[in-house]
Amino acid sequence: MLFACSGDRGLCGAIHSSVAKLAKRCAAESPGAQIVVLGDKAKPQVARGARHSIALSFSHLGKDIPNFADAVAICLAAQDTLRPAPAILLVHNAFKSVIAYEPTLVPVPTVAQLAAAPGLAAYECADPAVLDALAQFLLAARLFSALVEGHAAEMAAKRMAMENASKNSDDIVARLTMQYNRTRQSVITNELVDIITGASAL
Repeated sequence: MLFACSGDRGLCGAIHSSVAKLAKRCAAESPGAQIVVLGDKAKPQVARGARHSIALSFSHLGKDIPNFADAVAICLAAQDTLRPAPAILLVHNAFKSVIAYEPTLVPVPTVAQLAAAPGLAAYECADPAVLDALAQFLLAARLFSALVEGHAAEMAAKRMAMENASKNSDDIVARLTMQYNRTRQSVITNELVDIITGASAL
């Protein structure tokens, strides 16, 4: 099972395409993978190379700050709709800095992987419901983390885009102001030449 976490905001297309490319590459390596796409912007990009692998999609994500309730609702819907998977992967943009983000692949342990984990083997987890609840919580927690990181990366990219747009507009204003002043000075000079020429002709 593969969760491709993106958003619905469309200002920064590179944010969504990086997640889509990594998701398509993972789907190509695992032909039977089930892809869950989070967000409308990444869905058509993932569908170009892995349309038949998309099992579930969610829209209207990323318009507000992500919260844990959203992650839990997504996990419950995926659990009710999809068949059990031997492995779960999250694809999302990891926030690195204000000017950098990186598409990241994060594994999430399943119930079987938790049962075989050496760290948990030291504890007595005889009740399968305990491991199932732990696996669901880990998936929701990592999904929430992925949504928050993707939101932070997108907000940083938008901030940089708006800052660049502001700098470009300031440059345009400065250039047009200089052009206006030169044109105005030229007109004044021509008028003075005409006045002086007329005065000297008298």
